[in-house]
Amino acid sequence: MYGPERQQEILRLAREGGRVDVLSLAAEFQVTAETIRRDLKALDRAGLLRRVHGGAIPAGRLDFEPDLAERESTAADEKDRIAHAALAELPAEGSVILDAGSTVARLAASLPLEVELTAVTHSLPTAARLADHPGIQLHLVGGRVRHRTRAAVDAWSLRAYGEIRADVLFLAANGFSTAHGLTTPDLAEAAVKRAAVAAARRVVLLADSGKHGQEHFARFGDLTDVDLLITDTGLPEAEAAAIEKAGTEVVRV
Repeated sequence: MYGPERQQEILRLAREGGRVDVLSLAAEFQVTAETIRRDLKALDRAGLLRRVHGGAIPAGRLDFEPDLAERESTAADEKDRIAHAALAELPAEGSVILDAGSTVARLAASLPLEVELTAVTHSLPTAARLADHPGIQLHLVGGRVRHRTRAAVDAWSLRAYGEIRADVLFLAANGFSTAHGLTTPDLAEAAVKRAAVAAARRVVLLADSGKHGQEHFARFGDLTDVDLLITDTGLPEAEAAAIEKAGTEVVRV
């Protein structure tokens, strides 16, 4: 099958299923994952598909949101490295906000037993990881829980974050770039993230490189709102330099 024929078939599968992923397409067409990535890049440039983490969606679907299980399994090695590097950003006996996100949840799971912190989160999976930690004073922010992300949102959550001031926020995002800022598919989650940013003295974004350049429906801030971005080496040095030039420190692990 020639490249243009394969791309047409990829486009058909994306429109029928709402999403395609690189590994499944590589297996179906018996080509390498890199070949599929080039196909997706070509379709993205043509405005027919939009690249998302691990695959692509039909153009225009900025509201696409992977479920929790998919987030946990995507870029797992990169997320583990990012979470490990984030340990160095923990304040000494201070307070942290832990946003809803799979990489932030990995950070919570990796906190050493000797760490003593006040931790605030609106994420049920993150709270579950911290509930038995002997050194953590855990505050769980309430609200309406979104089934897709297990995160609390709406008025209760916003009010809670309006009442605190934490040393560090470990932030998550579905997409980030200097051009489009920080984005996520859901407006309610975006509002809570915005409130959490306002409630912290320092903001550390934990995001794998696959999220760079992605743009989703709900924008909740600028990349310049972030003091430090911890990502993986998949983010090119030139892109990291551009982000740092705009005012955000970058660590690639």
